Amino acid sequence: MNAASAPAARIRVTLVRSLAKRTSRQRACVRGLGLRRLHHSVEVNATPENLGMIRAVGYLLRIEEIGHASE
Repeated sequence: MNAASAPAARIRVTLVRSLAKRTSRQRACVRGLGLRRLHHSVEVNATPENLGMIRAVGYLLRIEEIGHASE
């Protein structure tokens, strides 16, 4: 099985710190992950794009790996 056909890992991210006084790029990363308000959680695939956004604003988030996506 190659990397392209392997199911992507899933990650649950929760916004735990406020976006007040954050830059527009940081706010865009949080919105790009699908988070809307404090303590809102979403599950995202562990793609390079999502991992980059998580890395950029990781100090605002709680991150939990929840396994692989089902196909």
